[in-house]
Amino acid sequence: MSGNKTTALVTGAGAGIGAAIAARLAGEGMNLVLVARDQERLDDTARQIRASHGVDVRTVSMDLSLPGAPGDLAGRLGEAGVTIDVLVNNAGIALPGPVAGTDPGRIRTLVDLNAGAVAEITALFLPGMLARKSGAIVNIASTAAYSPAPNNAAYAASKAFVLSFTQALWAETRGSGVRVVAVSPGATETPMNPGHFRGKRRPEQVADTVMAALAGRSAAVVDGWLYTTQTFLFQRVLPTRTTSRITGAYFAKAAERSRLRGT
Repeated sequence: MSGNKTTALVTGAGAGIGAAIAARLAGEGMNLVLVARDQERLDDTARQIRASHGVDVRTVSMDLSLPGAPGDLAGRLGEAGVTIDVLVNNAGIALPGPVAGTDPGRIRTLVDLNAGAVAEITALFLPGMLARKSGAIVNIASTAAYSPAPNNAAYAASKAFVLSFTQALWAETRGSGVRVVAVSPGATETPMNPGHFRGKRRPEQVADTVMAALAGRSAAVVDGWLYTTQTFLFQRVLPTRTTSRITGAYFAKAAERSRLRGT
């Protein structure tokens, strides 16, 4: 990558929230490394960003849920002389439906991607940031992290890991020059989350929240006032049995929509 610009690594950047965040970072003049499984989507996103912002964009097609994949990614970038100044861990999947009706292997893949890869990639790139006394890490969690979620149990649990991990990392890195924050979107219009219902956010709105979070000081930020209110109620006001009924009903409907779509 050319010049001395800041370089940002965004996972799950082929579409949706990841692509929107990448565009915002490019708008700040950052070069990009975009990672996702779908090379075609990555190439399309990269073309649009290059045309709009004139920054350097490198794409890496990779399944980060696979053993060794995060280390392979870090190794490739190291060999290419790419220093990562901003890390956005956004890649993730959901599996709406009851645990008993879900392929155990797919559950393991979800946990490996949503939680394991986030922790490993962070551990790979954080030491360099600390040594330089500068950098930023944004981990995309979810409002599902704030309550158990029947009918999407593994997803919610994996995002609870991301939230807790990031909050702890925020405390570990205070005063280091490295900004760490978890951003939790609610329902957002993405390829993983099609359909229409009240309160749905757009990827660009989530990206705006990420940029504001980078400029702030909080360890965790929720996207949008509606979901900020929801997570406050779920975490501070309502008992767990009540929040579980609410989230369980919501994700049961989501699982039915997925079944009807054949996904």
